[in-house]
Amino acid sequence: MSSLSRELVFLILQFLDEEKFKDTVHRLEQESGFFFNLKYFEEMVTNGEWDEVEKYLSGFTKVDDNRYSMKIFFEIRKQKYLEALDKKDRTKAVEILVKDLKVFSAFNEELFKEITHLLTLDNFRENEQLSKYGDTKSARGIMLAELKKLIEANPLFRDKLQFPTLKNSRLRTLINQSLNWQHQLCKNPRSNPDIKTLFVDHSCGQPNGARAPSPVTNPLMSNVPKAGGFPPLGAHGPFQPTPAALPTSLAGWMANPTPVPHPVASAGPLGLTAPNNAAAILKRPSPPTNNPALDYQSADSEHVLKRSRPFGMPEEVNNLSVNILPVPYAGQTHGQSSYSLDDLPKTVVMTLSQGSSVKSMDFHPVQQILLLVGTNIGDIMVWEVGSGERIAHKTFKVWDLSTCSMPLQASLAKDYTFSVNRVVWSPDGALFGVAYSKHIVHIYSYHGGDDLRNRLEIEAHVGSVNDLAFSYPNKQLCVVTCGDDRFIKVWDAVSGAKMHTFEGHEAPVYSICPHHKENIQFIFSTATDGKIKAWLYDNMGSRVDYNAPGQSSTTMAYSADGTRLFSCGTNKGKSFLVEWNESEGAVKRTYFGLGKRSVGVVQFDTTKNRFLAAGDEFTVKFWDMDNLNLLTSTPADGGLPPSPCIRFNKEGTLLAVSTDDNGVKILANSDGVRLIRTVENRSFDSSRVAPAAIVKTPNIGPFGSNNATIGTTIGDRAAPVAPIVGPNNDARSLADVKPRITDESVEKSRIWKLTEINEPSQCCTLRLPDSLTAMRVSRLIYTNSGLAILALASNAVHKLWKWPRSDRNITGKATTSVTPQLWQPSSGILMTNDISDTNPEDAVSCFALSKNDSYVMSASGGKISLFNMMTFKTMTTFMPPPPAATFLAFHPQDNNIIAIGMDDSSIQIYNVRVDEVKTKLKGHQKRITGLAFSHTLNVLVSSGADSQLCVWSTDGWDKQTSKFLQIPNGRAASPHAETRVQFHLDQIHFLAVHETQIAIFEAPKLECLKQWVPREASGPITHATYSCDSQMIYVSFEDGSVGVLTASTLRLRCRISSTAYLPPNPSLRVYPLVIAAHPSDPNQFALGLTDGGVLIVEPSESEGKWGTSPPAENGAGPSTTSGATGSEPPQR
Repeated sequence: MSSLSRELVFLILQFLDEEKFKDTVHRLEQESGFFFNLKYFEEMVTNGEWDEVEKYLSGFTKVDDNRYSMKIFFEIRKQKYLEALDKKDRTKAVEILVKDLKVFSAFNEELFKEITHLLTLDNFRENEQLSKYGDTKSARGIMLAELKKLIEANPLFRDKLQFPTLKNSRLRTLINQSLNWQHQLCKNPRSNPDIKTLFVDHSCGQPNGARAPSPVTNPLMSNVPKAGGFPPLGAHGPFQPTPAALPTSLAGWMANPTPVPHPVASAGPLGLTAPNNAAAILKRPSPPTNNPALDYQSADSEHVLKRSRPFGMPEEVNNLSVNILPVPYAGQTHGQSSYSLDDLPKTVVMTLSQGSSVKSMDFHPVQQILLLVGTNIGDIMVWEVGSGERIAHKTFKVWDLSTCSMPLQASLAKDYTFSVNRVVWSPDGALFGVAYSKHIVHIYSYHGGDDLRNRLEIEAHVGSVNDLAFSYPNKQLCVVTCGDDRFIKVWDAVSGAKMHTFEGHEAPVYSICPHHKENIQFIFSTATDGKIKAWLYDNMGSRVDYNAPGQSSTTMAYSADGTRLFSCGTNKGKSFLVEWNESEGAVKRTYFGLGKRSVGVVQFDTTKNRFLAAGDEFTVKFWDMDNLNLLTSTPADGGLPPSPCIRFNKEGTLLAVSTDDNGVKILANSDGVRLIRTVENRSFDSSRVAPAAIVKTPNIGPFGSNNATIGTTIGDRAAPVAPIVGPNNDARSLADVKPRITDESVEKSRIWKLTEINEPSQCCTLRLPDSLTAMRVSRLIYTNSGLAILALASNAVHKLWKWPRSDRNITGKATTSVTPQLWQPSSGILMTNDISDTNPEDAVSCFALSKNDSYVMSASGGKISLFNMMTFKTMTTFMPPPPAATFLAFHPQDNNIIAIGMDDSSIQIYNVRVDEVKTKLKGHQKRITGLAFSHTLNVLVSSGADSQLCVWSTDGWDKQTSKFLQIPNGRAASPHAETRVQFHLDQIHFLAVHETQIAIFEAPKLECLKQWVPREASGPITHATYSCDSQMIYVSFEDGSVGVLTASTLRLRCRISSTAYLPPNPSLRVYPLVIAAHPSDPNQFALGLTDGGVLIVEPSESEGKWGTSPPAENGAGPSTTSGATGSEPPQR
């Protein structure tokens, strides 16, 4: 349906509502699926009209569409079931259980058993989780609050919860304009025309010489009310006047919109398309009303009419993890029904001795035990909080003094002291930025361990650089800065080139908060005079001019799911913590509990989409986002400054807090304690130095159960998280004592030897249970959550193993200590690829998993299939061969774009949503065997069976360079040997895997930095992959062995023989074809075998890791550069 047809439906809905055709209004809402009337839905839920509730919902979603939808239907049916039990109507309850709730047993069998058990109780309140269930009215109210949150989070309801802003009787107005125009065209217009029908065009009958009246002053069709009359629709009617075309983030902030006219923005096709003109949308365009000749068709009309795919992949930013668990009835708010105080990290588990005053901190987004710290003397350090070791350290130094401006050189000559104002990791953790108190920003690349490399030095501002953040305008990684010179600037994170400068503040800019809504990227900025402004990346000036509460120096931050905006500021000792109503640009709620005599600027953070925390009055204070009153606080065993610096890790399991003696305390909840203890039990590489003062972990008792959560983490989002820790203006003098550095590497080098694992007792392994036909494993991957493993067998059938949550496995992540379930939906269907006429054993299999684990794109020689991972249903198939797909990769910033490698050597860039090939890339000579995107460099690297590597720009899809792998002397590669590619976490270096070698290249120039050739006795390499932290490379061989290399040097640190994980069977030759790395545990990997088996492999608990890196003193230093082969050290 075109955008105009869609708008016509809205006009009809308004007309029907004004005419009081209420039932018809709601029927059209449901049938069109354009507007979900939340008020009507609330009325039905409150009245318990369950059949009507589900019927209305069916116009917008089905039970198995996604996790949100599933939980919405589950909550409704569970409430219906409990009400039947409360009325002692067992017959009705059994009917609901069998007809309505049985469908959920496939997803949570234990929960279904528990619900069934309620039938045996005289009063279901005997169940502990339902003990506080009140009366029916209050229970419905609590459930309704839950449902509204789920609906707002559900991507299927995006843009369907607000009715567009329309003047009253808009359809009548348009008809009047049409009739006036028709009357003007009459050959003999009457002065008082008699309009009797709308079924045919109007025409005056007899000539009378009268002139046509003005169309503005003479409405021909009056608004005739029905008998009895009715008042016009007020502001509190079901169609409230809210700006639908405007992203809610900036809608109400337009206090002074620019009077420059902008083109009308069409509603566009349904789906995840970016608005045609972001600036037009932000300026609130109004369609002209007095131009009858205006053609409303936009330039995109043809595009709008193209066939849209109903399954348009959801944006990862809205991927909330919804668990199908009962909501406890505690008479509390929604937030308290899903969380408890035990979720807050309040137990001090460690103290890090920093040596100088902490100014800013940030946890690594992937390796959540790594903490980046910046201090008041310009030092930056990376700590591993699990071991309490400082693994990297840099003191401030100007990298190139000759490029500095004269004012900066003069300042340095007088005073060479610098303070860190802000440290922050890039969204993938490959880079981090440092903003200093004088002019300069440093960008470092992080390669693990102590490997910090200078990337960019930017003289960003005149005076202090007060804040820094990463953002993704136009899918390009950028650095955003602000400073005392009142400017906000945007820099290319790769080249350091300045892209934008925003000016308009009248005071130093204190903080910045990049974000995006509906594919519109923008930046909030705050100044020391309390002014808040917002900017698009278009150099058109500020879109917002607003005052922060108390005219305070303020920092702003979104909740992890990007839906709620908060700010915290301090002025003259008084602090304000508030949530904003983005649609109105006004404070929605002000939280109580901050001190009225704050020292410095109070810093705050958010976590789990549920909690706020602030450092104030020598304590850490916590709030529930939905409750104005202080939830709890902790002094963290004392020793905190008046306004400590605080920072959560991504999962909210750890909290770093600065101390008044130049240290950092690490606070943890039960999950955080488990994380800390896991790392404490492992030994560390020689590169790690300077142990911290570790506080003995207190005896906390049994770990708490994992509560049901409805939340996401900032690491799932394509756009970066808003910066929330600003500079600390506390001017107290502190002793600056730099910690002493010790080095034990020389001692360790004397005793290093290659770790050999030959016996099952030397490692932990688990063969996954399999009741299906055993066929060789062609492809293998962990889900991004780490909760499951997906395999694709050579017979085109997918197998999915899920780990259950239990006391032995609280997180539910993949482990060798708990056996997973081979999971299938209740329907019993299998995810089976389309098979071409050829033998599937001969076909090339490939698949790619969406970042939220909801969809898998897969092919086995036939059509490409898209499967729903929750239901195993085939959502669509496309691209029948020839040519057949041989490799698939999702675009990192747009799940609707897929790169598809083909067996005819081409690469097709395909838009799933509109079913259209955007372009074809040609440069290889044989079939494509590997594809990898770098969102930092904006390139796609491809590899083929021709042993060639190509680099393509993702901006224009032009080929930048290509190079053939250098086959080692004396080694002959098979004609169909595959070459695979995988980017390092830094998104610059990548791994190239060939049966003859492992090589490390640097993109985009394709410079070969290192090459490793295995011994011939191992046989060809079958597969290889980076560990999740890119510190190791797991390599599988045809002889069944697995090698573990140190990634930075390409040196073998551990060799695992097949006898360690396979039972002896001389008659059967079994070896791994594919190897996959766990997404969050760097020491766990999985093997897919030729006999169809899948194994999980971990180090033994006593070791905790796969050997240690060979030191340079032992003759195992860095590999030689491009073209040279680093042979293995001899077996010892």
